Amino acid sequence: MYQRVGAVAYREDLTNTILLCEALGNPQHRFKSIHVAGTNGKGSSSHMLAAVLQTAGYKTGLYTSPHLKEFTERIKINGQEVSQEFVIDFVNRIKPSIEKILPSFFEITVAMAFDYFAQQKVDVAVIEVGLGGRLDSTNVITPLVSLITNISWDHKEILGDTLLKIAYEKAGIIKSGIPVVISERQSEVDFVFDKKAADVSSKIIYASDHYKVIDRSDGDFLVETKKSIKASYNLDLKGSYQKKNLAGLLATVAILRDKGIAISDESLKMGLSSTILLTGLKGRWQKLSIKPLIVCDTGHNEAGIQEVLLQILKQQFSKLYIVWGMVKDKDITNILKLLPKEAFYFFCQAKIPRAIPAHELAVKADEFGLSGIVVNDVNDAITKAKEMSSESDMIFIGGSTFVVAEIEGL
Repeated sequence: MYQRVGAVAYREDLTNTILLCEALGNPQHRFKSIHVAGTNGKGSSSHMLAAVLQTAGYKTGLYTSPHLKEFTERIKINGQEVSQEFVIDFVNRIKPSIEKILPSFFEITVAMAFDYFAQQKVDVAVIEVGLGGRLDSTNVITPLVSLITNISWDHKEILGDTLLKIAYEKAGIIKSGIPVVISERQSEVDFVFDKKAADVSSKIIYASDHYKVIDRSDGDFLVETKKSIKASYNLDLKGSYQKKNLAGLLATVAILRDKGIAISDESLKMGLSSTILLTGLKGRWQKLSIKPLIVCDTGHNEAGIQEVLLQILKQQFSKLYIVWGMVKDKDITNILKLLPKEAFYFFCQAKIPRAIPAHELAVKADEFGLSGIVVNDVNDAITKAKEMSSESDMIFIGGSTFVVAEIEGL
């Protein structure tokens, strides 16, 4: 199971997913869909799209991964998680296929989501890629539009050791005649998307060419189009990095409107301002306390952590305390280089086999001038940070999705 053990659980093939879907009567073709890929931002973008569609009156499915607390978080309709009963019944129903095909955990989960959305007759489903794109189990759908948020370093052991190789894998969701939105231009990889789109006659839209997004304050964005039309949007997903996701979302909504999906400006704004409430998204620059300021974020690769650090710099605090844990397959050295030396660290580890032992992480961090103490358990580390901090300080919790997932009461 990739979530727990990493690359050894990854299947570089769509055969099992295709066979599972065929055994279920190909449910992925019985509802409209939107496909979302990218190194960073795909989770936020997927949830925002789902919230906008739900506000516009559509019965909206949402498939995302990994989950933070409960497996059922991965499969939702209008913000409501799939029932445990459906999960159990589904697995029992397809046991013969599981025994014959021997699919992975993720392959079963994707087929389960498609089956649920088809049974529940959703109007449209937002499907987030699990890893990569080309060979990801979700890549058996034919969406109304594809969205690729951005390309940066992550999962190099699987997707490739260059940005071009990673972009090639993400570009694998671009399909014949289906428009694709790229949230931001990145000169070093754009031609990969251009070539794939040209090869399959797919219209390609770079959102950053059409929407200029200005971050005015926490969650408040001003957007100007090429026609000098201005609009303001207030997002409940905080963080200045959402401006990249917002451009991609607006370009995607424009395509959906062209395809007959009615989304009013009012629904668009309401959905963006209520994404957390409507979808139950957690862990994206989520404030857990004000005095002291306690924030968690699931950013876990180099680019994601750079954005989080920029957001930390915008906050006002006396001292900075960081509860930090990582998994073994991330670029530990490059990430530790980025972290602020003036902070005091509590090195911890999530309860999964992929986690770097906290004491090993502390030794490595010391090489980069990062000082602190080892507190193995995530919640014990948070408690210790609270004991050492004052009301004017800031505590940040992150480094891994799995560290955030273990926060009690999240």
